[in-house]
Amino acid sequence: MNITEVKTELLDVTLESYQLKLMAGTSGNASVYHKETEAMIITPSSVSYDGMTIEDLVVMKLDGTILEGKHDPSSEWKMHAQVYLDREDISCVLHTHSPFATGFAVCQEGIPVILIEMVPFLGGDVPVAAFGMPGTAELGLEALKVMRDRKGCLLANHGTLAIGTSIRRTFMSSIYLEDAAKIYHIAKNAGDVKVIPEEQIEAMRNS
Repeated sequence: MNITEVKTELLDVTLESYQLKLMAGTSGNASVYHKETEAMIITPSSVSYDGMTIEDLVVMKLDGTILEGKHDPSSEWKMHAQVYLDREDISCVLHTHSPFATGFAVCQEGIPVILIEMVPFLGGDVPVAAFGMPGTAELGLEALKVMRDRKGCLLANHGTLAIGTSIRRTFMSSIYLEDAAKIYHIAKNAGDVKVIPEEQIEAMRNS
């Protein structure tokens, strides 16, 4: 895809995330790394999703150099850049404050494998990354430590992070992360949660 097509898809997914209440107000952020131009396209800082257009997106280098855009980039751009610098296989990063998942992030409690969908869409359970100061590369480094073989994690006392090889795949991982958190919350309040045994998880991975 050319960079305009990438921008369009990123904006579509960002607005869908907002409509699904994975983000609220101006919270959360999304980016994609366009390898052909070695540029990161990221949502802007402090701009409401309600009415955001393609012209609001910021194009920048991973070192912070702004190439295009009328706004400042998301305050979490260093976290996004760190993921791309450390993981050449990753093309998209989506950070949300989705309520159920963020609730577990505040408790610093991971989500075990309670649903079969968690294996293909998240890689397994949802771990919690150690607390990192907002706006720093440290936030990305801590997330990467727990996502070696995962597609999503909880950011302690902050929110969620999903990563993937495409914008749509990353979006689906973010959706399933919040869905798993919501169901886990309901199950914990309903009774004794039963997790899927590890041998069955491995069988699903290998199927």
